[in-house]
Amino acid sequence: MILENTSTVPVRMAAELVGVSKSGYYGWRTKKDTLPCEDDERIINEIRDIVSYFMGYGYRRVTRELAKRKYRVNHKRVLRLMKENNLIRRKKKFRPKTTDSNHEHERYPNLIRGLETTRPNQVWASDITYISLIEEYMYLAVIIDLFTRRCIGWSLARCMDTALTMDALRMALMTRKNDEMDGLIHHSDQGVQYASDEYVECLKRRGIQISMSRTGIPYDNAFAESFIKTLKTEEVYMNEYETFEDALENIGKFIDEVYNEKRMHSALGYMSPIEFEREVALNTSS
Repeated sequence: MILENTSTVPVRMAAELVGVSKSGYYGWRTKKDTLPCEDDERIINEIRDIVSYFMGYGYRRVTRELAKRKYRVNHKRVLRLMKENNLIRRKKKFRPKTTDSNHEHERYPNLIRGLETTRPNQVWASDITYISLIEEYMYLAVIIDLFTRRCIGWSLARCMDTALTMDALRMALMTRKNDEMDGLIHHSDQGVQYASDEYVECLKRRGIQISMSRTGIPYDNAFAESFIKTLKTEEVYMNEYETFEDALENIGKFIDEVYNEKRMHSALGYMSPIEFEREVALNTSS
């Protein structure tokens, strides 16, 4: 066949003779040199072989190794098969502690216990969690508007310090810069990042009341923890971040483009947080 003898016939000429483009030829060659999509059992056997030899490989590297072995399979299918067959590399059991309440800064009472939120910028809830990379941990600070469920501020960093929480707070203040914020309450745990002089002074300068959870009572910050659970279930656990930049891009996209813009909440009448905010603003102005 002419297309199979391009070692002696130029690609352009061979393609013209049979009425296909050069790109069409190369696409044909790629498909020809790649095995057809195999059934799950054969793929699973290949994955087992790969992870037995490369014990540190996650699903992304396994997908690339399968491609080298001429198997056409996307990373979502690889991740599914690895989960179903217990082939996911187990993370180290160590879990970073994200709340350090052993400090000498002032602690504030819980102002939101039993409080019913009725408007945006009535209560902001803050929290910190960790994000696992292949070789290290990152830390994510978030701020949620309890009435609209919108994540209005967030920051991802390698260090869990006051700078992390301050960056999230600055984003929240920028997001709400044109809003009325009289009577706003900022709620958090008693961690040193939220009790630090810099953080507390920033809140007080803007007339924001300070509220903190009681020691050892996670339910006092249930909405922030619920957001973090959603983030990890629907984004973090579905990926394997190789670098800080990879985590930053994907988490940012999930928060800004998926969770805030599109994800429906039953408590918001099955609207997304931003849709709900627009509805509230429309009803308030009319």
